[in-house]
Amino acid sequence: MSELKAVTDSSFEDDVLKAEKPVLVDFWAEWCGPCRALGPELEKLAAEHEQIEVVKLNVDENPATAAKYGITSIPAVFGFKGGEHVKSSIGAKPKPALEEEFADLLG
Repeated sequence: MSELKAVTDSSFEDDVLKAEKPVLVDFWAEWCGPCRALGPELEKLAAEHEQIEVVKLNVDENPATAAKYGITSIPAVFGFKGGEHVKSSIGAKPKPALEEEFADLLG
């Protein structure tokens, strides 16, 4: 299915908050059609921008992290830098729109 690393409630701190480079977290669920449409766009983004990490967090399987960040609508992509949530994008968008929204994290 996805080439992107899956993170969980228990791995979120190490994989995202303590990451050395900026991280985009895709909050998604298996049943969400727009989430499935967004996946390939994020995979292309990750392949072209090695200065960031792109990971996925299934909100159904990891409700604690989803609740902590107030996820009420998916897909949601949150940008983290230095352990801080710095940017959000809600909804399925094409790669160019994601690159524009997260330009400051892409360098």
